[in-house]
Amino acid sequence: MFQASEIQRLIEQGLPCETVIIEGEDGVHFSGIVVSAAFEGKQRVRQHQAVYATLGKLMGNEIHALQLQTYTPAQWAEFQKTI
Repeated sequence: MFQASEIQRLIEQGLPCETVIIEGEDGVHFSGIVVSAAFEGKQRVRQHQAVYATLGKLMGNEIHALQLQTYTPAQWAEFQKTI
């Protein structure tokens, strides 16, 4: 079983982020939001790959699934206005 807080720590350690929110109750399936300026100009698939790279071999093993929503800081600011 893996903790959402550990995934959050690994992402924050491996990628310059403004916001990382990871949730997951069962220890293998997680969802999260990652906001990073490093995503500027990158397609969504490349953004997700950058996040997955911070988790390395854990993906597909200890972490069975991680559903992501990725944003640049500007996109996140716009999204925040809608909620």
